[in-house]
Amino acid sequence: MNRPQKETIINEIMLELSKTVEMFGLTPLESRLFAYLYLTEKPMTLDDMADALGKSKTSMSTSIRALSDQNLVTRVWRKGVRKDLYEANTQLFKSFMNSYINKWIDAANQQRVSLEEIEKQMHQLRSSEVTTITPRLKQIILFHQEVENVFKEMKQD
Repeated sequence: MNRPQKETIINEIMLELSKTVEMFGLTPLESRLFAYLYLTEKPMTLDDMADALGKSKTSMSTSIRALSDQNLVTRVWRKGVRKDLYEANTQLFKSFMNSYINKWIDAANQQRVSLEEIEKQMHQLRSSEVTTITPRLKQIILFHQEVENVFKEMKQD
């Protein structure tokens, strides 16, 4: 396969993978960066990434930090290389599902805690107007707890 054809195919794969990865809450740049690192299959510096994607080193640093926070990339060491190198974690399904599940657990937990605070405030008011919505509020809190529990169970599997 000649070089232009191979690059075209790699770009098409990168585009489609990045579309999928965006569904997990990554920005378009983070998605493209992950797809590029995954397809490259070799550790890269921020300078390498910036050159490859035509973006600034600063934007690469921000994106790589976000990917690292979600355990989608790993900083690696190579003898003789003084700059940080990064590579994509290769277990796509596990990496993305863990990241996605953790986001859902955190979001459901934060919402549940906020709703429980509202419930406490309502108890202090003891107004007949707010007590009529108490059963619905309890159902909403229970919903968030169940969502959190389901995702915690998925994480354990």
